[in-house]
Amino acid sequence: MGRVRVALSSLRLLPLAALLLLLTPATGAQTTDVSGRYQCTEAKVKGKVIACKAAPLILKTDGHFELRGWEGSYLVNGQWVELSDSLVKTRAKIEPGHKIVLRYFGKHGFVEMTYERRVAELGKTALS
Repeated sequence: MGRVRVALSSLRLLPLAALLLLLTPATGAQTTDVSGRYQCTEAKVKGKVIACKAAPLILKTDGHFELRGWEGSYLVNGQWVELSDSLVKTRAKIEPGHKIVLRYFGKHGFVEMTYERRVAELGKTALS
């Protein structure tokens, strides 16, 4: 009799579980398109702003990236872009204004690189 009661109790919860499943919104893995060429606009080393001469960050539409000879794949996860290859994995924050901020600890201490994508406006041929 105990198993029958458990089975009947479980059947009462089935419609609630189905309703919750239907009401849960579906989310895609990569909802934000961040592909493009990003120029370094600012670099901070140990909190001090220095001239940025870094190579561009290139995020390709196929999910691959290039940065200073480093190649690998990327995935957008919320407000983060996760960059990885077979050995290294890091993430950069997506900020308003087509910016990506990469923070890491390098040989000169804490480094923060700000990359910005230049977007062409309609009617103009030059990128701003």
